[in-house]
Amino acid sequence: MMVALLILWLVVIHFDAVSSSSVHQNVSFSSSPLHSNLQFHLHVDTQQLQCFFTAPSILPPRNLLGSEPQPPAPGAGVFIPTTQSQKMGEGGIELLKAEEDKHGGVVVNVEVEDPIEPLNFSSWLQASISNWSQQGKKGVWIKLPIKHSNLVDTAVKAGFRYHHAEPDHLMLVYWIPHSPDTIPQNASHRVGIGAFVINNNREMLVVQETGGRFKGTGIWKMPTGTVNEGEDICAAAIREVKEETGIETEFVEILAFRQSHKSFFQKSDMFFVSMLRPLSFDIHSQASEIVASKWMPIEEYAAQSFVQEHDLFRFIAEICLSKLDGKYTGFSNLLTTTSSGKNTYLYFNGHDASNLVDSKNQQA
Repeated sequence: MMVALLILWLVVIHFDAVSSSSVHQNVSFSSSPLHSNLQFHLHVDTQQLQCFFTAPSILPPRNLLGSEPQPPAPGAGVFIPTTQSQKMGEGGIELLKAEEDKHGGVVVNVEVEDPIEPLNFSSWLQASISNWSQQGKKGVWIKLPIKHSNLVDTAVKAGFRYHHAEPDHLMLVYWIPHSPDTIPQNASHRVGIGAFVINNNREMLVVQETGGRFKGTGIWKMPTGTVNEGEDICAAAIREVKEETGIETEFVEILAFRQSHKSFFQKSDMFFVSMLRPLSFDIHSQASEIVASKWMPIEEYAAQSFVQEHDLFRFIAEICLSKLDGKYTGFSNLLTTTSSGKNTYLYFNGHDASNLVDSKNQQA
């Protein structure tokens, strides 16, 4: 009790010192019945004392995620430079720099070199989401490079989810409005090619692989492979043949394609059978992937028991034979441009649309 009285006495002495010219009131404090002889006669500015104990507190407004943003720790360094029009959010917290996408959302690309503290990132992220919500933004994309993988947990706790990963970064997404989430799913298909390479002797280029489904079966198959990111189907077929057999080729047509589901990592798969014309004939097999390769009469290839026992393989072989006999026309490729000016190949039936190609060449 004596300690409490002493503290109060010191507080009152402070206000008495700074308000000697104010109106005063005589106040007495008594300790307890056991110490009734201890009294203090103090001059107190009652108005200032009241203000001291009743001054309203100023708290930062709650943000979109329901917690108060914490400002970055002193000396944390600059995160991502902000623009003048979007320098600070609520509570004076720095906002993440973002670019608008074409669908009413924003993209944050974390490119800073210095390490980022998760606590600071959490504050910036929460303030930014609140700001984007007020602007009516929808989807938020955050690209986190591997060197900032320590921020993944922070983003997930803020409501972000994984979208896709690449060798050097992880992409996370967040849907702001209370409406159906329309963010597109990750890439749904893998694209593969099979190369039907035939020479003037009706011989087909075939291989046996060191691994995979047909390892050790003795089955001869056409060269196959996966189309790389940013690679055209026609270019992928030429590359795969060159890598596996050393044969130079040129693209002729896409003869057929098939789609299957729940394939590689449960993704759908599209496989394009491409016809190529050989420009060289001496085979140099890729030792790491190919056990053997050779030129085989196409009739012998089609007669293999495995090909005959499986509808898909048998039908592909029949298409190749029909093409060789002039009874089938595949899809030729035409280099054109998109509305944005990028080069792209259009694949079409070369026989029925040959007049369109002639017309285009005449205009050129």
